[in-house]
Formats: sequence, structure tokens, C-alpha cells
Amino acid sequence: VMVDSSPQIARLEHFEHWLRTEAVVAGGIGPAEIPRLRDRHLLDSLAYVAGITDRAAAIVDVGSGTGLPGIPLAIALPEATVTLVDRSQRRIDLARRAIRILRLDNVETSVIDVRRVERSWDVAVFRASLPIPEAAATVPTITGPTGHGLLGVSRLPEPPSLPPPPPGIAFDLADVGDSVLDSPFWLLTMHRSA
Repeated sequence: VMVDSSPQIARLEHFEHWLRTEAVVAGGIGPAEIPRLRDRHLLDSLAYVAGITDRAAAIVDVGSGTGLPGIPLAIALPEATVTLVDRSQRRIDLARRAIRILRLDNVETSVIDVRRVERSWDVAVFRASLPIPEAAATVPTITGPTGHGLLGVSRLPEPPSLPPPPPGIAFDLADVGDSVLDSPFWLLTMHRSA
């Protein structure tokens, strides 16, 4: 079970309402996404939990925008710490507003290009922020020796084709959709190869 308490569900619903009423108006999410907010944004974000075995992990959301998937992950994993990283001050300001409204004390933000980050986390999550080869190349620069990256790559029934991993990186692909969604969700785990 991803979210098992009423306060967590209430926070996710509050975030969905905020996305619909403020993030869309501010241009953080396109208006065409309103009917798909729950299924294609919130539940997609929660599917990443399947790739996070340490519930107290330090997580970085690369190219977070308005906080997807980072804010839903922070709600679902209250023991974890989540850092939202984005190059856009405007998007981070929007995410900061959501963090304040939701009273999330396990989320921090940083306006920076991920290629300039000089810090490491346990898990790096990527959602529509970098293509697979760039995300894979970034993982070892922003995660510790046992860290890994997660990237949602497809919701189609058949497994997606993947480019070859860069040297020193291994790929594991799993369908984690049945844990959260009523459709497939292919989650790519990127980690250092042995």
C-alpha cells in the first residue's frame, strides 16, 4: 500500500486541488492536463515509491517543476527527505508555495541546474526532465556509491525499448503499475554496475 493514512490521502487531495486551481493558472501545468491530474500526475508520481526500498531515503527530484513527483513522494514517505531541484525560479517558487500550503517539513528546494549540483542523495528521481542517456549519466554524479536513479519510461502494455546504458551504469526495468495504477507503469532503475 502506497498511502495508508487519511492525513496522507487528504494531503494528496489538497495537492491535487492546488495543482488544479493555482499551478495551472500560474502556467506550471497546462490546462489540458486538468482531467488527467490524478491518474497521469499524482498516481504516476506515487509509482516511483516502488523503486525506493529505504523509506527514510534522501531523495532528489531532478527537474521537479511544480513538485512532481517530489511532493507526492514526500507525502507518501514522511520519513524521507526530498529535495526539489529545478533551473526555473518561477517553478520552484510555485513548488515552495505548495510545500507551505501542505505544511511539508521534509521537503527543501534548490534553484540550480543539476549538472552544477555538488551534493549527493540516496535516490534521484526523473520525471520528464531528462532523456534516458542524460539521466543515466547524471545518476553517479548526484547519488552516493549505493544510490540509484528512477525514471518512469512508459505506460504502454509492452516493455519499452531502451538505449544502451552508459559505461559503469546498469539498467533494470520493471512494470510497477499494478502497485498503484490500473495500467502498466514501466519504471527504469539506473545504478552503478558491479
